[in-house]
Amino acid sequence: MGNELTTEDQRAWNLWSETRDADAGNILIKKYMPLVSFHVQRIAVGLPKSVSKEELNSLGLMGLYDALKKFDPKRDLKFDTYASFRIRGSIIDGLRKEDWLSRGTREKSKKIEAAIEKLEQEKMRNITVEEIAAELELTPEEVYTTMNEHFFANVLSIDEHLNDQDEKEGPTYAIRDDKTAIPEEKIVKDELIKEMAEMIEQLNEKEQLVISLFYKEELTLTEIGQVMNLSTSRISQIHSKAIYRLRQSLEKVI
Repeated sequence: MGNELTTEDQRAWNLWSETRDADAGNILIKKYMPLVSFHVQRIAVGLPKSVSKEELNSLGLMGLYDALKKFDPKRDLKFDTYASFRIRGSIIDGLRKEDWLSRGTREKSKKIEAAIEKLEQEKMRNITVEEIAAELELTPEEVYTTMNEHFFANVLSIDEHLNDQDEKEGPTYAIRDDKTAIPEEKIVKDELIKEMAEMIEQLNEKEQLVISLFYKEELTLTEIGQVMNLSTSRISQIHSKAIYRLRQSLEKVI
């Protein structure tokens, strides 16, 4: 995601930093808009289709402008990195306020959870998505989509709880100082990473590749589709299935 600065860019940065020149600000907004698009695409993966990308773009743009206003060029920090925290934080903060997960999705998610518990008690084994779908008269795709959205909602809830403990201004993520990690926290973190690694190894080859390309290499779903020669919708399905399976496994160890 790195961007090399041209002479015009550097001039714009100087003008913006010194005088908050509006034209310079517009040049910088245009230059870093791909950062907004990047984070919108990644966050939109776990959201219902009812959440418009235009709305996410607006939230991301607010984060980008906030980053431009508060960034100190004298600090030893790349603007791309700083802006990414602000953009992502602004989008997620906006999603929390809007409560984008519909009542219907929440109810469907509760029914799926109840069906999983019932079927696992009856069959004494892990339940497949197809069995859950048959029990509730849904399609497997509906089950995947609902659980993917519910998983993302849980992530937002966790983030909100953590952010409530931070003293900060504006919608942003706190950057923790990993150099002073508490030993107990490190043990728990290492154990969770180990558990997650083992869970990922249980995914099939395509699912592992999609997870790796999306979360490690930071490719978009469209880019992953080009790499794997599959449609974006198919990559989205593989991603949803992988997240669903990881979520099931993670709940068993927490």
